[in-house]
Amino acid sequence: MNQQKNSPQLQALLQAVSGKLGIPAETLQQELQAGKFDKAIAGLKPQEKAAFQQMLADPKKLDRMMNSRQAKALYQKLKG
Repeated sequence: MNQQKNSPQLQALLQAVSGKLGIPAETLQQELQAGKFDKAIAGLKPQEKAAFQQMLADPKKLDRMMNSRQAKALYQKLKG
């Protein structure tokens, strides 16, 4: 996905996450779009990595997580 086509919200989220991970937003975006989450989850504990990977494998869990109050609050904070 081209950065020009990204919404401002997505760009803000990519910038915030990439800053926390210490990698360029463009690199993070390209890796996530390619289905590579290694750099994005590198700092997680083994239990957290396993839970994240299980969630990604289950579209219903992923949808519930993305629509949770916590995810929405995080989005608003990052947007903010």
